[in-house]
Amino acid sequence: MPFLADDTRAALARAQELDAATPTPASALDRLSAVRTLIAALEADAASLTAVREALASGADWGEIGAAARLSPAAAKARWQGDDAAIAERQQASRKRSARPSAKPTDLPGLSVAEAADKLGVTAQAIYLRVTRGQLEAQTIELPDGRKYKRVFLPEG
Repeated sequence: MPFLADDTRAALARAQELDAATPTPASALDRLSAVRTLIAALEADAASLTAVREALASGADWGEIGAAARLSPAAAKARWQGDDAAIAERQQASRKRSARPSAKPTDLPGLSVAEAADKLGVTAQAIYLRVTRGQLEAQTIELPDGRKYKRVFLPEG
C-alpha cells in the first residue's frame, strides 16, 4: 500500500511527466507550478507525521527523526510532537503570526515619535518627556489586528 496520499502522488506524477517531456521541454512556468504544487502536497500529506509516529513507536529519538527529516531535533519535535489537536493548535498559532502585516501603516494620523523628534531636532526620549509633561499632544492608536502606535500631534505653526 502506498504511503503517499492520492493528491501527493498526482502532483508527483505531474512533475515527473514534465521532467520527462521530450522533445519539447515544459515551460519554466509549468515546471515552477508543478514543483510548488508538489511541495504543497507533501507538506499537507500525513505521510511525514505517520512516519514520525511509527519511528517514535519503534524507539527512534528526536535526534534521529530530525536527521532523517533534515531538521534539528528541536525543529522536528516542534513540528510533530503531540497529538493531532496539539499539532493543529501550533500550526494555527503560526498562521496567525504570519498573517500579520510586516510593514508599519503609513496612513496613521499625526507623526511617529521618531518623526516628531526629527522635526523638532530632539531625541525620542525628549518627545516622551514633553508628552508626559503635557507640552505635546499624543495618542496611542490601536489597529484592528492589535498593533499599537504612539502618534504625536505637533502644534500648528
